Amino acid sequence: MKHLGTILGAAIAGMFVMSVWGAFAGAYGIGGGWFAGFAIISTMWFMNHFVGVHNNDGAWVDMAVGIGIAGTARGAFEAGTFQVVVDSLPTMIIVILGGITGATVGGLLQNSALKKD
Repeated sequence: MKHLGTILGAAIAGMFVMSVWGAFAGAYGIGGGWFAGFAIISTMWFMNHFVGVHNNDGAWVDMAVGIGIAGTARGAFEAGTFQVVVDSLPTMIIVILGGITGATVGGLLQNSALKKD
């Protein structure tokens, strides 16, 4: 049941980000974008991490994955073709490699800090 909650929480976050954030930024400029980012991400983060729908056992998946999938799917549905997803694959690969690099460096730095203590 936790996994279903994780999927739903990430999907809801993705829907809010993709539907509300752009509207706020378009209507109120950069201030609206900052407000939407604060309101949406903080609310969804609280819901996903403290209300108990986030997956805490097994593989850890952040709600950013759901937001990314929602954005990619939205682009494909708006365009009416899967070509949008194919065109975005090089960017997705670079982002995934960046995440792996960041996690690896973070882990190495954490291990290094623990050895010093």
